[in-house]
Amino acid sequence: MANLVAGIDVGDLNKGFHLVILREREIVCAPRSKDAADLLSVCIEHDVRLVGIDAPCQWSVGTAGRKAEKEMMKQRIFCFSTPTEEKAQLGRDGFYGWMLNGRRVFDLFAPHYPLMVEAYTDKPHMFETFPHAITCALLGTDTASAKKKRAQRRDILERSGIDTSSLRSIDDLDAALCALTAQLHLEGRSRAYGDAEGGYIVVPNFRLPDTGASNRPLVR
Repeated sequence: MANLVAGIDVGDLNKGFHLVILREREIVCAPRSKDAADLLSVCIEHDVRLVGIDAPCQWSVGTAGRKAEKEMMKQRIFCFSTPTEEKAQLGRDGFYGWMLNGRRVFDLFAPHYPLMVEAYTDKPHMFETFPHAITCALLGTDTASAKKKRAQRRDILERSGIDTSSLRSIDDLDAALCALTAQLHLEGRSRAYGDAEGGYIVVPNFRLPDTGASNRPLVR
């Protein structure tokens, strides 16, 4: 029987969370909740093996920043610079609210899905990923567009063999992209930026074939 994987899109306290569980390329369920405990219960109920989460898994320490984010920026993959926990807690207007909410997910899931601390492991775990980086990996940084993100992300899922007819919002699509990355990670078709200290960020290690790029793995 195929292993199940999950992806979680993280919003602030008002928006909540979107979860998509996949069995290979089939959507098993796609619930939404403002309570991360609900999502954990669903993952445990379905015996999910891997969980990809769209939120920072570690805070920055001092002014050094996270290695994963630095590596991605060198590859022209834009990403938010994760602040220190203190800065996030003191942030005005709830700007970092979704990051704080994401941290709650990691803390809640940790007893059941330990955070990935090795670049490649076959044990059940959770890891950080995010839709823009996934899109850059699969389409190329010159093609990935924030203005076209809804169309591009739905197209990626469809071309990957996932029926998106049940995914109505961009949050559903983003959760599905995180789940797809978990499935590719399970298949050994991913790469991890960063290190254990600052936290890994996982993305696919190939481009979709009809973008004009080959389907060979990217250099690790």
